[in-house]
Amino acid sequence: MTSVADVESEVRSWLTQHWDPTADLIEWRGLLADSGWGCPSWPQDWYGRGLPLTADATVKKVFSEIGAVGVAAGVSMYLVAPTLLEWGNDDQKQRFLRPILTGEDKWCQLFSEPGAGSDLAGLATRADRDGDEWLVTGQKVWNSGAHKADYGILLARTNPESPKHQGISFFAIPMDQAGIEVRPLRQMNWHSSFNEVFLDGARVRHENLIADAGQGWRVALTTLAHERSAVGTPRPRFPAHGGSMVQRAQKEADEYFSTYRWYPQRAGRPRMVRSEAERLGRGSERLIRQQAAQIEQLQRTSNWTNQRARAARIAGRPPGAEGSVAKLNMSVTARASHKAHTSIAGAYGMLNGDEGPGGGLIAEVLVSTPAQSIAGGTDEIQRNILGERVLGLPKEPSNE
Repeated sequence: MTSVADVESEVRSWLTQHWDPTADLIEWRGLLADSGWGCPSWPQDWYGRGLPLTADATVKKVFSEIGAVGVAAGVSMYLVAPTLLEWGNDDQKQRFLRPILTGEDKWCQLFSEPGAGSDLAGLATRADRDGDEWLVTGQKVWNSGAHKADYGILLARTNPESPKHQGISFFAIPMDQAGIEVRPLRQMNWHSSFNEVFLDGARVRHENLIADAGQGWRVALTTLAHERSAVGTPRPRFPAHGGSMVQRAQKEADEYFSTYRWYPQRAGRPRMVRSEAERLGRGSERLIRQQAAQIEQLQRTSNWTNQRARAARIAGRPPGAEGSVAKLNMSVTARASHKAHTSIAGAYGMLNGDEGPGGGLIAEVLVSTPAQSIAGGTDEIQRNILGERVLGLPKEPSNE
């Protein structure tokens, strides 16, 4: 097995020869894809070097030290690429993976529906075969980045006569077409980072069907496992004074992560509990101290769980229950932080704008934290997963 020192030495040598901060961003990322250093743990046949997962962190560290730009970030890399690597055929990998790495193609996730709620398998969007194409009709919701996406990973019902989990298929659908309308949703925290997507006779080629018809639920489980594992993925860091390519990559990252600028508020801003208590002179109160201690406990145990998850991935195991544990713990932490901020600020915490605590940030926290228990799979769904897959409890009753 290649040692960490060997990987570090080899990638450092490669970057010394090839890194040019004035080069074109797309061309540079294409070179990264072809060299395999953009995703070293990916298979050699598909833009990687077939190295252990530990190599990803090692290579990322060297890139950061040198100030080099890596492959594109976002939903496309965190959710779509791993799903394609596991389920896509050679033609699909050939067509889709490289533009994901270079950032030329942006993707969104078209799973949730307003009528299905947490019962994702109860989706009603239909896809009907029409020769070499499928015609899609239905509605999706909570679709981040759909207004900018080139493609969407779509779940649609292709066989209404089959049991609901077995009648679903998974598609890669082009977003720029007459049959798709994207509308932004206005949230109660004043942000508008989600969309609803209406599909009315939208077309997707049969060759964009991922796996076989009816296997969509199995494919979606792979995507969802990576989604829960990718929760809290940090944004890439760039040197303060880089070349034109670095500046373009920074702008790209700023645009992508602007969608998620309210996510720290959704998570409850737990680190602000202590500072707000001290600022308002309430840090010595028994109740406030107990709440702050509980939040610290939750954060530390969550960090240990995340470390176990990373260790499992490095050992070559696929995403498991750790993702659900981490997701559920984030919800618990958000609610505990919400309660603590309410105790500290009182009615004052409802003030928005400059007059409110934290310049209105606490008010935003209080109206954002409920979303943490919904996004990425509700708390109830995570408890079902843990109960059935970890504790071995009986499955939820089903009509199938």
